[in-house]
Amino acid sequence: MRYEIIGPLADRYDEVLTAEALEFLVALDSEFAARRVALLDTRRARRARYATGQFPDFLPETAHIRADPDWRVAPAAPGLVDRRVEITGPTDRKMTVNALNSGAKVWLADFEDATAPTWHNVIGGQLNLIDALDRRIDFTDDRGKRYALGDDLATIVVRPRGWHLVEKGIAVDGRPISASLVDFGLYLFHCARRQLDAGSGPYFYLPKLETHREARLWNEIFVFAQHYLGLPIGTIRATTLIETITAAFEMEEILYELREHSAGLNAGRWDYIFSIIKNFGQWPDFVLPDRADVTMTVPFMRAYTELLVRTCHRRGAHAIGGMAAFIPSRDTAVNETALAKVRADKQREAGDGFDGSWVAHPGLVGVCREVFDVVLGDRPNQVDRRRDDVQVAAADLLAVDKTPGQVSATGLRSNVAVALRYVDAWLGGTGAVALWNLMEDAATAEIARCQVWQWRHHGTPLADGGRVTEELVRSILAEELAALAEGRDDAGRERAGAAARIFERTALDEDLPAFFTVEAYARHLGPSHGGWSLARCRRVRRRWRTPGAPSCR
Repeated sequence: MRYEIIGPLADRYDEVLTAEALEFLVALDSEFAARRVALLDTRRARRARYATGQFPDFLPETAHIRADPDWRVAPAAPGLVDRRVEITGPTDRKMTVNALNSGAKVWLADFEDATAPTWHNVIGGQLNLIDALDRRIDFTDDRGKRYALGDDLATIVVRPRGWHLVEKGIAVDGRPISASLVDFGLYLFHCARRQLDAGSGPYFYLPKLETHREARLWNEIFVFAQHYLGLPIGTIRATTLIETITAAFEMEEILYELREHSAGLNAGRWDYIFSIIKNFGQWPDFVLPDRADVTMTVPFMRAYTELLVRTCHRRGAHAIGGMAAFIPSRDTAVNETALAKVRADKQREAGDGFDGSWVAHPGLVGVCREVFDVVLGDRPNQVDRRRDDVQVAAADLLAVDKTPGQVSATGLRSNVAVALRYVDAWLGGTGAVALWNLMEDAATAEIARCQVWQWRHHGTPLADGGRVTEELVRSILAEELAALAEGRDDAGRERAGAAARIFERTALDEDLPAFFTVEAYARHLGPSHGGWSLARCRRVRRRWRTPGAPSCR
C-alpha cells in the first residue's frame, strides 16, 4: 500500500512519524477502513429512520446479553482502580504538565472535542505524551513562569477523535486515513511499552459510539494491535463515552463487546444532549429549552445517568460522571455561586453511585475530590453498590418533552455568541475555549448551533415575545460578528467571517449537518500542502509477533 505524509515536518516530528509507526497505521487502515465506512453508512441510515418517526428501543436480538447475570468486564487495570477525579483537556504542552500535576487521579488527554485538529496539535500532542512519559516535559509561559512535572501524576487516558473524522495529514492510497486510527495508533505504538514499564498501561476513552457494533470494531482493532505489537491481550483498556442516544439503549451490549478491554462507561452529558437534538430535532416533542435549563436532573437525563450506573455496576465496571465546565473567576461572588452548583452536581453523582467524575479545570479538582472522599472514604470506588432499584424504560430515555424551562432571547443570543466564538477559536487552533466562566468545547458548540437550528426550524416562541426566525438569527449573528471582529487585523476579521459562514451553513441550512467539525476541517484545517512531504511506496507486511495469532479479518 502507498502512504504519504502531507503535513509539514516540524522540529522532532520525525520521532512520531517513524517508518515503523506509519506502517502500523497502514496495517490498521488495511484491516479496518472498510468496516469504518460501512458503520458510518449505517449511522446515516439510522438517522434517516428517525426522521420518519421510528424511534430507538432496546434491541430484541441482544436481549440474551442483557438477561445473562453472569458475565463481567475485566478487573480494573493498574492506575484505573481509583478514578474519583478525572480532569479533561487538550494535549498542548502546558495542559499536559498542569493536568498531570493537578491532583486528579486520571487525565483525559483529549485529541477530540477539546482539540482543534490542526496538524501541529495532532503530532505535537503525541510528542508531548511521549515527553511526559519520559519525564522530559516542561513549559515556560509568557511571564517566565516555569511548569514541570511533580512526583504524583495522574494516569493518562487518551481520547482519540471519533469515527466520523479523518486526518488529511496522512494519506493511504491517496485518501485521508481515519483520525481515530491515527490518534490511537500513534499513541499505542510509541507509548504502550513506556506505560507498561511505568506500571500502568495504554488506556483510552472511546468517543461518540452509537452502537455495540461500533464497540465490536474497536475491540477487534485492540486485538489486532496487541498481536501486531506483541502485547498481551487485555493490555489495552477503554472507557466508552455514552454520549449518543443510540448508545444509551445498548450500554450492556457495548460493555459485553469490549469486556476483556473495558474500563467502564462515562456519562458524556454535553454530546448526549447534542445527540438528542441532532437525531430528533425535527420533531416538536423534542424541542429543548435554553441550554442552561437542560440540567442533569431533568427526567430524560436522570434516566440516562441512573441506567448507566446500574449497568456498569451490574457488570463490575466503573461508572464515571459528567464534566463540570466552570472556570474559576477572580470575582468572589461568581465563584461562590458556581462552586456551590459544582458541589451539588458532584454530590448528586456520588450519591447516585458514580465512581468518579470529570472537571475541566485544575481549580475544581479539590471540590470534586472532597465530595467523592465523603462517599467513598478509603474505598477506591463503589462498584459493589448495585442499583437494582433503578428501572428505566425506553420511554424514560426519550421523555424530552418533560423537560421544564423556556426558550428566551438571552438563550438564543448566548447560543449564537458561544458557537461563533468557539468556531473562531477552533479555526485558530484552540479547541478548549473559556467563554463567560465556562469551558466550551466542540460538544457545547454543537449543542448551541443545533439548538438554533431546532428553534428556527419550529419557529419556537420566545418567552420574551416573538419567535425564532431566520431573520432574527441572522441579525443576532451580524451583531455578534461585529463585536468579535472589532479591533482585529485583516486576518483576524477574515477568520471571524469564516466562523460566521460555518455557523450559517450548519445552523441555518434546511438540513441539519451531523457535525460542524467535518465541513470546517475539510475547508479550513487541513495541513499545508506546500510544506514538507515525504512520499514513500511500501508494501506493508502484517507482522504478527505472537506465534499463531489469527487474522482479524
